[in-house]
Amino acid sequence: MTSRSPAARRTPAFLLMGAVLFAAGTGTATAHVHVDAPGAVAGGGPVTLEFSAAAEADAGITAMRTRLPAGIAPADVSLASGPAGWTLTPTAQGFEVGGPALPSGEDAEYAVTVARLPAGVTELTFPTVQVYADGTEDAWIEQEVPGGPEPELPAPVLAVAPGTAVPWTPAPVTPAPTAEPAPTGGAEPAEPTATAPDPAAAAEEGAGSGRLVAVAAAAGLAALAGGLWYRRSRAER
Repeated sequence: MTSRSPAARRTPAFLLMGAVLFAAGTGTATAHVHVDAPGAVAGGGPVTLEFSAAAEADAGITAMRTRLPAGIAPADVSLASGPAGWTLTPTAQGFEVGGPALPSGEDAEYAVTVARLPAGVTELTFPTVQVYADGTEDAWIEQEVPGGPEPELPAPVLAVAPGTAVPWTPAPVTPAPTAEPAPTGGAEPAEPTATAPDPAAAAEEGAGSGRLVAVAAAAGLAALAGGLWYRRSRAER
């Protein structure tokens, strides 16, 4: 009869307990919803986000509802790829991707395209609700708190590289043309302008003056002659 040491007897028990604890501790954590975008940069776009949701229920997955982080509008998201028959529907706070139920145990893998990521943000959270064909849901919406315990149902988090700030140069402002001030007083009279005399008119005016001088001289001579004749006729009487 051989005896086993206490250490040897405890080894199977410790292994069994470790396996049980590991299974209990990871039973829900393994059903994470992941999001990835290789090469994504803050402020860049368009960017394709790849989602993967593990199937952890007997029923198949029928839909995934996601709330978008600040800076991304539901209208800026479109379906890039997904299971056959699945479509994307915008919601008030994000979007829903869903369609025919996937086979039991099959993970949901799909991708959406975002027009542009928010600038200046390097960590984006996408709280997501996983919907099964039997009506049950897994809400992967818990956010990690610094220094706190790890969330049981953590929300998918996307880490992106910081973007390069693009310098902004304001466009030059062209001053508006200023209108000439309107005159406040009456209109000033136009200054007289000197005009050159017409040569023909000047010549005609000179000829007229000459005729007047000649007529005056003839009249003077006639008067003088008449006076002399009058005196002579009186003397003869």
